[in-house]
Amino acid sequence: MKTTIEIPDPLFRRAKSKAAERGQSLKLFFTDAIEDKLASHSGKASSAEPGWMEGFGKLRRLQKETRRIQAKIDQEFGVIDSEDRL
Repeated sequence: MKTTIEIPDPLFRRAKSKAAERGQSLKLFFTDAIEDKLASHSGKASSAEPGWMEGFGKLRRLQKETRRIQAKIDQEFGVIDSEDRL
């Protein structure tokens, strides 16, 4: 759906700049922003990623590798050696 909205020029410039940094179209940037805002008000998490990863949008290409490494960490720390058991 197409619509027209008015936003302050400085806010538009910041949004356009951030979209470019992320390699996103402005349309996708605004769509994601609105979805995140709506999700935060409904009590749902906006993604399955841990909160500490929120600032790593520029490293999006490494998400699969990060998940792989996290799975290895979870696997290793989920194992309790017999000598560590009480």
